[in-house]
Amino acid sequence: METTRKLPASAGAEWLLGGLALLRRAPLALGTLGALWGLLGSLVLAVALALPPLAAALQLLLGLAGPLLFAGLVWAAREVAQGRPAQPGHLLQGLREGLVPPLLATLLPQLVAGLVLGMLLLTLVGAEQLERLVAVRDELDALARSGAQPTPEQVQALVAGLPAGRILLWLLLGVAAAVAVAMTVFVAVPRILFDRRGGLAAMADSLRAAWLNLPALLVFFLLAGIALFGIYFAVMLLALPVQLLAGPLAAAWLAQLLFMAVVMPVLAGAVFTAWGQLFGGTAAVAAAPELSGRLEA
Repeated sequence: METTRKLPASAGAEWLLGGLALLRRAPLALGTLGALWGLLGSLVLAVALALPPLAAALQLLLGLAGPLLFAGLVWAAREVAQGRPAQPGHLLQGLREGLVPPLLATLLPQLVAGLVLGMLLLTLVGAEQLERLVAVRDELDALARSGAQPTPEQVQALVAGLPAGRILLWLLLGVAAAVAVAMTVFVAVPRILFDRRGGLAAMADSLRAAWLNLPALLVFFLLAGIALFGIYFAVMLLALPVQLLAGPLAAAWLAQLLFMAVVMPVLAGAVFTAWGQLFGGTAAVAAAPELSGRLEA
């Protein structure tokens, strides 16, 4: 039986550094793949706004395309790690390999978590309180749009009577569910792509590996969150002149493309690095010696 390696907590930092190293090797090629994903999302959003009856169907199609596009980025990350160029056609590699069903299966944990959280919300909060919560949100949004700053007394009057404790409990359960979903799919895609595991088997492998290496995974999540915030801040600074010159819509479009061009290749490279370390993949990241040397220094 294939064994899963137990790694130190510092491995979580190496995973993120591995993703950054791969992007640095081929910034234009990998960045283009991420930008194409962002462009697809922008086009879907534009069509949905122009044709509201199709909005739900288009959003569903984009969600279904997510695992396939991410698989393409992971494949491209392996190509770069092995000294070959990443190409736009790699985004469809999962389709070419006939792996659409197992890749789509990685959406199941999100679907199950969403259904369970929805039922828990109705159970813990109740339909009546949910309607009141939505009304409070709408009132706060209206105040924000009007430019008025709500006073603490106004906020307290709006939220009075809401089951704050049960809402907080549901939020904590939501965080726990998000972590469980992330653990289940963390390295499932490379297991499907490179080890030819079925969807359910790959997710079971990912959950087992994530649980065995929970400290490393938590370190990765923490550092990835910090990195995402830094990237978002830098992207917004770059988009600010565009907003002044061309308006907020153009700035938002540019910001999305730049953000996706950096974040998605880094995450794909990090997942590829983690797969190689956890399962001893034959296509270990070629940047590993460079990373080790930098960490030791």
